[in-house]
Amino acid sequence: MGIDHLLYSTHVGWMDSKAGTDTDVVISSRVRLARNIDPVPFPHLLDEQSGKEVVAMVRKACAESGYEPLQALQAVTFDQLSELDRLILMEKHLISPQHAHFSSDYRGLMVDSDGTRSIMINEEDHLRIQGLFPGFALDECNRQVQLMDDALEKHLTWAFDSQRGYLTACPTNVGTGMRASVMLHLPGMAMTAQINRIFHNIGQLGMTVRGLYGEGTEILGNLYQLSNQVTLGLSEEEICHNLSLVARQIIEQERMVRESLKTGMAYQLRDKIGRAYGILSHVGIISSNEALTLLSDLRLGVDLGLITHIQPTAINELIVAIRPAHLQKRAGQDMDAFQRDIRRAEVIREILFRK
Repeated sequence: MGIDHLLYSTHVGWMDSKAGTDTDVVISSRVRLARNIDPVPFPHLLDEQSGKEVVAMVRKACAESGYEPLQALQAVTFDQLSELDRLILMEKHLISPQHAHFSSDYRGLMVDSDGTRSIMINEEDHLRIQGLFPGFALDECNRQVQLMDDALEKHLTWAFDSQRGYLTACPTNVGTGMRASVMLHLPGMAMTAQINRIFHNIGQLGMTVRGLYGEGTEILGNLYQLSNQVTLGLSEEEICHNLSLVARQIIEQERMVRESLKTGMAYQLRDKIGRAYGILSHVGIISSNEALTLLSDLRLGVDLGLITHIQPTAINELIVAIRPAHLQKRAGQDMDAFQRDIRRAEVIREILFRK
């Protein structure tokens, strides 16, 4: 199948805090382009035969592109994957929750060895071209997906209108077809109740905030996905530039709040971080929500230099490793909620305190 390492490993490229910048606040950056092949109907109108033809066209375009990162992508269709495997790819942010529900042989994924470049095939659109990198790296994400897009366009004809831009299955993506986002860890703003005010202002700038797995998902562990809402009337560079400006302001504000807490609430802060460390070190049963909350507190201690023997990358891995599909894959068996809560506590200790 070629992607077993992505299914069994707890680590993918975006988790590497040493490879990115501003990783004290920004976990990862992503740029995704929606593209459709003209004149093929949108995926929700495809039958099995035409869907398979799209898969073949995309794979052929990658192979003949002459662009090494595209040629290096490994392909899998979802009939080759179990539901658990598809959920694992979703938990690693390599496919969307919507895409994970399908098991057909004409929906699939092309992905590189560490998950930084990928193409979802026949999700809502024929292609979702994605760059996903650690830390604050919107410009690099955009550069990579544009290179992939340009190389593919030499072999595929995109559905495009001179007035509206790239045509997509959902009208909210028409124009550039771009969704750019940064995953932010904002415990300081959450502790000082500044989150709602800031994100209300963000909405007025044509941006939105979502949970860990995008639209419709809950915000947990003080992790916020900041992304653009407007795709029409702006260039790809303008979208990334505007998002970067807002993200930079939030990063600086979060750092200021953290320093204020460190000096003005030193005892309370150390107590909060110490309790998180103590519970995670010794707990026998823990839910996903509680684990993410405590990992957020622990990560704050690491980023402030109050805890020095734990690496941020390990905490990034745990954001994914404690999710239901990963726990069951790691254990090699189906588990109910109580069994997962027991296993989650074990996995946290294994990853946090490994040598």
